[in-house]
Amino acid sequence: MFLLFAAGACKGKEEPKVVDTNPKTEKITLPEGFAIEHIYSPSDNENGSWVSMTFDDKGRMITSDQFGGLFRVELPPLGSDSTVKPKIEPIEFPVEGPPLADTTKKKVGMGFAQGLLWAYNSLYVMVNHKPNDELKKGSGLYRLQDTDNDDKLDKITEILSLDGSGEHGPHSIVLGPDSAIYIVAGNFTKVPEMDAYRIKPNDSVDNLIPLILDTHGHDSDSHNSGGWIAKTDPEGKHWELISAGFRNPFDIAFNNEGELFTYDSDMEWDFGMPWYRPTRILHVTSGSEFGWRKGDAKWDSRFLDNLPAVLNIGQGSPTNFINPSQAKFPEKYRNSLLAFDWSFGIIYALELKSEGATYTAKAEEFISGSPLPLTDGVVGPDGALYFLTGGRKLDSDLYRVYYKDQDKVKAELKKKDLPELVKLRREIEQYHQASAPGTAEEIWEYLGHEDRHIRYAARVALEHQPLASWQNLLFQERNVVRLTEAMVAAARVGDASLQPRIMAKLATIPVDKLTPRMLENLTRVYEIVIARMGKPTEEASRALAASLEPLYPAKSNSLNRQLSKLLLALNSESAVKKSLDLLANAKDDTTETNFMSSSDLILRNPQYGLDIANMLANIPPAQQIFLATALSDSKAGWTPELREQYFSWFYKAFGFKGGNSYIGFIDNARKKALSHVPKDQLAMYGKMSGDSLLNQKGTRLAENVVPPKGPGRQWEIDSALKVVEENTGVRDFKRGQELYIAVKCGSCHTMKGEGGSVGPDLTQLGTRFSKRDMLEAIIEPSEVISDQYESKVFNMKDGTSVLGRLMSENEKAYVISQNPYAPHVTKELAKKDVQDIKRSEVSIMPPGTLNTMSPDEVKDIMAYLMSGGNENAEIYKKK
Repeated sequence: MFLLFAAGACKGKEEPKVVDTNPKTEKITLPEGFAIEHIYSPSDNENGSWVSMTFDDKGRMITSDQFGGLFRVELPPLGSDSTVKPKIEPIEFPVEGPPLADTTKKKVGMGFAQGLLWAYNSLYVMVNHKPNDELKKGSGLYRLQDTDNDDKLDKITEILSLDGSGEHGPHSIVLGPDSAIYIVAGNFTKVPEMDAYRIKPNDSVDNLIPLILDTHGHDSDSHNSGGWIAKTDPEGKHWELISAGFRNPFDIAFNNEGELFTYDSDMEWDFGMPWYRPTRILHVTSGSEFGWRKGDAKWDSRFLDNLPAVLNIGQGSPTNFINPSQAKFPEKYRNSLLAFDWSFGIIYALELKSEGATYTAKAEEFISGSPLPLTDGVVGPDGALYFLTGGRKLDSDLYRVYYKDQDKVKAELKKKDLPELVKLRREIEQYHQASAPGTAEEIWEYLGHEDRHIRYAARVALEHQPLASWQNLLFQERNVVRLTEAMVAAARVGDASLQPRIMAKLATIPVDKLTPRMLENLTRVYEIVIARMGKPTEEASRALAASLEPLYPAKSNSLNRQLSKLLLALNSESAVKKSLDLLANAKDDTTETNFMSSSDLILRNPQYGLDIANMLANIPPAQQIFLATALSDSKAGWTPELREQYFSWFYKAFGFKGGNSYIGFIDNARKKALSHVPKDQLAMYGKMSGDSLLNQKGTRLAENVVPPKGPGRQWEIDSALKVVEENTGVRDFKRGQELYIAVKCGSCHTMKGEGGSVGPDLTQLGTRFSKRDMLEAIIEPSEVISDQYESKVFNMKDGTSVLGRLMSENEKAYVISQNPYAPHVTKELAKKDVQDIKRSEVSIMPPGTLNTMSPDEVKDIMAYLMSGGNENAEIYKKK
């Protein structure tokens, strides 16, 4: 056991703080007053990597391996001695067919579950799996029952078959306050046929920006309606679609007022792109749509036909999302929701506050650790929070967190009155189905309500009523707000024959008299009308362009995005030059809108953090990228000078660092634009725009060195050492040097005076360390971290934690660096705000550096490291 003193606090006779030395728990940061226990390691006991759990009616935990079977767990009582172990029992079901040839795998009769729920004296299981010899059952919702009361689940009923699997397949199951069973699925899961629809499935792109799909093929075979949420009865007889347009929410939760929320994912490959959306907390109202679409077509959260986030969190991988109201925790947490992030090992506590018909959220770090790949969590009958780590076959652990003074926690929470606007929204939402005559008239006034969620609910209700019942109201309406909302409904449910009347009615709106927000909404309506019903007549297009051209450019980035793509789609003659003038000087909005700063995440997970670090060192200009993409399919208004200005921008843009798909997106926009230049000028503009900078596929910059060719393998220390010690001739110095550069060793390490400074100098590595020592440092970098290069976890008094390398300190502040690719960029943490400081257990060097390499390549890079970059070293001499 060792001692840690709170920063600047230990004076006189104050007692030092005793720190947990259990390696499973000492890396985990908890709020004051909480304790944590490590209960079990499934992976250490060959029980797989657990990703879901629930409690049955006898207080026993039921869990599932992501790629295996189900387990029943009898837990030791809260506060038991560490010698008291849980009882683990596989839940067996009949399996089909002969034994597997691959003895490393095991047949199961039920499992591969990403969602478990005990309700109605049954175990509901969400299987996420393509049928094979390991498990014959495919993705879908199953009900397991004990029909003879012998405490064994003997009956399996398939309630709903689902077309989708994998990490974006079907996920969690939750029992709602209305006693219905709710399920959530990611965007690779097709929406099955439902009995009722609060929101009608929408596969329309509804975006006029030239469509560019991810160049690596991600999402290429998915549908545009995105992830979705539905509900059913206990027998699964009646299904209703509640919400859609997500990317990949893993779990859902109801707050204490019965409102539904989820934590949706981002697309990390889109870092730096204008259509990138961070992980975010969403209020899932009836009929809600959140605008996920393929490639660059994702909707802006400002679009009036989808709903915004309650809170943007930042980068991460959402997993579990729960309401801990039944936990024996302080009231603050029981009135919050807990959101789990797998990538960076954080459980966020979200305190919701009503605002109109929706909510705002205040976030804090509740629990965090590095590494801590969080998968699922649930409150147990004992009032403790249980959570799992693992997934993707990583090491898996089961933990229990409890409040030390739980006996002082009052059993009942104070009931809050439902906010008046939430009541009104719910009244309107009852019309999210075909309703009695006169419904359109009854809800019409709410299309102009000052609250966005009320307007949205009214518009969705309108779409469920026959168009003929409200068409006259539409064309008689003079209020701009009501008219724009109703026109969205008309564009979504009407056919193209209605377009001339729609365009004529919209033309009566005095665009020069509108507020910027109203103009944004109006241009969005035009966009939907054109996307759904086709381009207007030439006369209508010219008239619309003429009315909007004086307003472009506007003062805001968001309005300029709308005006640019709409005017370019209308072939406005002046739009190209105006857009290019903006392209040359456009600056991104600098307001930080995410709860978690990107720089604070770098050191929490080397695998993902270094990608963020690379991007932050040279961030792409998102507004410029949007304008360049919007221009890529424009044919009118070009001159040779404008083309030269435009294509020169691409050459510069290839120098920025974005996510994995950044280069591909930029190159596809460039290629789309090149398809419109005269053929005899194609080579000139191709060279001007950066042909020479790219690889053949256009998905990466051309590299001066050849990356590892493989085939790679999961190298372990003993297997790698055996290969390195084989005497198979003289090694290739040049190839070793190429590999050293290709896997970015020089970004952090110095060799012969060149390279980064956030890791040790490698020049004398071979003279100081054995081959085994070197391989241990490469393959398991977090096992031993020199105090010269370790990162610190600064636990702040406000409940957050900050990771960084301590560069210096003064009387008032710690100076830290968080980006290994930009170590000169520092920030100060006021000492008065720091609760304590811990040593990070994670090395900034990512594991798996050798896993892309073949045996010969491992030998070559090891020879290069042992030589210290010296071509004349002994290791390169003939023997």
